[in-house]
Amino acid sequence: MGGQKHDVVQFPHILQDNVMLKGSCLCGAITFTADGTARDPVACHCTQCRKQSGHYWAAVQVMDHALNVTGAPTWYAASDKAKRGFCPACGSFLFWKGVGDPSTGIALGALDGPTGLHLERHIFTADKGDYYDITDTVPQQEQQT
Repeated sequence: MGGQKHDVVQFPHILQDNVMLKGSCLCGAITFTADGTARDPVACHCTQCRKQSGHYWAAVQVMDHALNVTGAPTWYAASDKAKRGFCPACGSFLFWKGVGDPSTGIALGALDGPTGLHLERHIFTADKGDYYDITDTVPQQEQQT
């Protein structure tokens, strides 16, 4: 992630057990569900997330075995550390997958209905755009730890 190459880091942070998340891309060609544990809702301000999403990107990690995707996302390897999944029809950025990581980040903005999730961290704030400020009380990390 980011303009520089960043190491993929496992997310041992906040866990929310027994969630059922459901979402889709803008056009509905790709839908997904995730059942189980959602981990570490974050807002990523790295250069790559900003360029792909048009702003910062908010996501939550779910285990791959709990993620069911209908439709065929297109995957783009933005670096040798991770790839990003998006809808080839409408362009919605839906997934972030670290190489060798047993979980996938799913876009919080693509989720349907109330989720009960809350951001736990802002990451890569050193790379954030100069056109906005982070004014909430959620902890900030200049890089990811």
